[in-house]
Amino acid sequence: MRRFREAEVNMPSGNVDKPLIEDNRDGTVSVKYEPKEEGLHELVVKYNGENVQGSPFKFHVDSISSGYVTAHGPGLVHGITGEPANFTISTKDAGAGGLSLAVEGPSKAEISCHDNKDGTVSVSYLPTSPGEYKVAVKFADKHIKGSPYSVKVTGEGRKRNQVSLGSQSEVTLPGKVTEKDIKALNASITAPSGLEEPCFLKKLANDHLGISFTPREIGQHLVMVKKKGVEIAGSPFKIVVSPKEVGDASKVKVEGAALKEGKTHQDNKVLIDTKEAGYGGLSMSIEGPSKAEIKCDDKDDGRLEVSYNPKEPGFYIINLKFADHHVEGSPFTAKVTGEGSNTQTERIKRDRDAAPITTVGSSCALTFKMPGVSALDLSATVASPGGVVEDATITELEDNLHAVNFVPKELGVHTVSVRYRDVHIPGSPFQFTVGPLKDGGAHRVHAGGPGLERGEQNMPNEFNVWTREAGAGSLAISVEGPSKAEIDFKDRKDGSCYVSYIVSEPGEYRVGVKFNDSHIPESPYKVYVTPANKDAHRVSVNQLPDAGVQVDKPIVFTVDRSGCKGQLDCKVVSPSGHEDDCFAQYLDEDTYSVRFLPKENGIHQLHVKWNSVHVPGSPFRLKIGKQDADPAAIHAHGKGLEKGTTGQKSDFIVDTCNAGAGTLAVTVDGPSKVAMDCTEVDEGYKVRYTPLSPGHYYVGIKYDGYHIAGSPFKVDVDGEELAERGPKEQSLVVVETIEKVSARKQENKGPSMPKFNSDATKVTSKGMGLKKAFVGRQNQFTVDAGKAGQDMLWVGCFGPKNPCEEVHIKHIGRNQYQVFYTVKERGKYILVVRWGENDIPGSPFEVEV
Repeated sequence: MRRFREAEVNMPSGNVDKPLIEDNRDGTVSVKYEPKEEGLHELVVKYNGENVQGSPFKFHVDSISSGYVTAHGPGLVHGITGEPANFTISTKDAGAGGLSLAVEGPSKAEISCHDNKDGTVSVSYLPTSPGEYKVAVKFADKHIKGSPYSVKVTGEGRKRNQVSLGSQSEVTLPGKVTEKDIKALNASITAPSGLEEPCFLKKLANDHLGISFTPREIGQHLVMVKKKGVEIAGSPFKIVVSPKEVGDASKVKVEGAALKEGKTHQDNKVLIDTKEAGYGGLSMSIEGPSKAEIKCDDKDDGRLEVSYNPKEPGFYIINLKFADHHVEGSPFTAKVTGEGSNTQTERIKRDRDAAPITTVGSSCALTFKMPGVSALDLSATVASPGGVVEDATITELEDNLHAVNFVPKELGVHTVSVRYRDVHIPGSPFQFTVGPLKDGGAHRVHAGGPGLERGEQNMPNEFNVWTREAGAGSLAISVEGPSKAEIDFKDRKDGSCYVSYIVSEPGEYRVGVKFNDSHIPESPYKVYVTPANKDAHRVSVNQLPDAGVQVDKPIVFTVDRSGCKGQLDCKVVSPSGHEDDCFAQYLDEDTYSVRFLPKENGIHQLHVKWNSVHVPGSPFRLKIGKQDADPAAIHAHGKGLEKGTTGQKSDFIVDTCNAGAGTLAVTVDGPSKVAMDCTEVDEGYKVRYTPLSPGHYYVGIKYDGYHIAGSPFKVDVDGEELAERGPKEQSLVVVETIEKVSARKQENKGPSMPKFNSDATKVTSKGMGLKKAFVGRQNQFTVDAGKAGQDMLWVGCFGPKNPCEEVHIKHIGRNQYQVFYTVKERGKYILVVRWGENDIPGSPFEVEV
């Protein structure tokens, strides 16, 4: 298959130039260009008509002999908070004149210069807040070429923690509301300015129906209450919001020395008083060299005591917001002193090429490594975009490296599920696009494996990273903790790679996985590394039951200690998070019998430790009872997963039909908090939310703790700024779902039909059997549906008195069919040929026998 690479340079004059592209024959290409003009150029690189990641690239061209002062270096393009940004100024042949420097941006940046005595000056400045900075370089009081430079500073290297405390206004709906079943109702509130948000309905103390919302404007609001899409009696209800009720951040009182300075390893307290400030949610975030733990104590009189506990010294930025606006003085900068925790960080960065595009009919493979797992216990399925689910084969390529193999029949996003003993492996269900990718980026990267859950000192801790769906870009792995890590990286060249790290000290580590400088979902991972214990590797767990275990029936298994000295420790963690000890007793000198009684349906984690270290395979995941909740069977669709506008309600449907009952958790991450609610509809659940700031939002949909395929979804929101932006605000709604069956399945109680995408008008047919037929002979014709999409061919033939004796359809490949039919009587017959639910062109045909 030919791939089209193209590149062009937009010159400052507006003309377009073509650079030279050379294929290096190793999956990379070189772009070479000799500039003809001075000034800012733009390089556009496209692959199959789509911009590659990072394109268009900008670069500045200057003439060498110009005698001008020039500047170059990474500090003129990008930087990292808390780390020096560097660049060099060349003043060779520039003549006499003074050099002046200035850096403007969200924070004060200390500048330091060093004259290298060779006509160049090294410059360094230290930004402490993320955002856009302007670096001005002047010579003889004039900006040099390209100055002021625009520099993007990211918050990498800084840890962030956030807590939100909601205080919402509760209002009784006026008039009589006879509806008792709140679950069947949903409500939205429209402010005087026209801003419409979802709001929550609740039973108030006086047994009346009321709503809970955050008032943002003064005046008359309209509350629309609908039951299954139809307004109930009395709706819309009128509610008047008084000036006292609207949240006003300027009236929040904050006090405490901890806003300016703090100490490591202790609670630094801040007192917040919101009594005079109306209704609104309070959120506090703290960002700095360590993830500071935040605690809240609500005094119940509108006052709160909030404290933060940092682990590392340095500058911390504290954001305090009330009703989506910063309180006076926020963001605060606190200088934290004291002992650090001596954490050490190791980072590696690798560029990833885009995986080759797969096509219909080609062989596709998804690879993963799982140590200590029998290939017999693994199973895989692939669901096509049309909803057809087929089993896929799993082959072991080499030791512990497995591949799921399948041949796709249609273009689009497939869902690949990989299960070990009936439980999805970390990372599954996977999205696998056949054909060109729809979108790329960090939110499309998955990671999973034991090294992101637990670790052991001086042993390789391993995990997989799948970047196939994210396109080309740079992948960075960091390990931070009590000792430096040795990181090993193996690229499998198919859009997946394998990472392992070894650390020399036990303790708590944070493993970060970033793609193009953005954390992937769930990153950074918190990993506890246990002390080395060679004995634990020799202990084995046997006779663990497979699926089919019921609640309240004891589970018994054996642990073989293989002559090791030490202590066995077993506990089980139920799906609700409840921990329970297991009962262990000797069977003989080397073998223990262990039992526990599961009390809940769902996936339990069984921790088996020898001398406090997990034995191979622990924690084991056990499926208890009839637990049909399957994240791979869930689909989400709707405008609210693609784009939105600030101040307008966005919605989408999560289709939970045939996915069993489970816990549905929807998160929305973005520049603003969103008002969000979730209501039940026939095919599942409808989620509505209202964004208040423009930018990128990420909608994460999890079912029983697993991301569904395609989650998180990236949503572009445009419109005006209606609330103050935050670096990252999260909103969450959780629903315990009930089992749903699609309407079609309820009618026939059989398997659900896949959704086909087809066009019967593009089917052609030819052959004598469409016009004339002979008694007692096989009459035949052909049908070509190669251009008509995916569907099924239906053929029927009816004679003067009754149907014909025999119709035989043979598929000869690529949607080409041969049809044979036999008749026993003369006369006029009607021949019907349908592709899916529609007649093909010419059908019904009249046939003379």
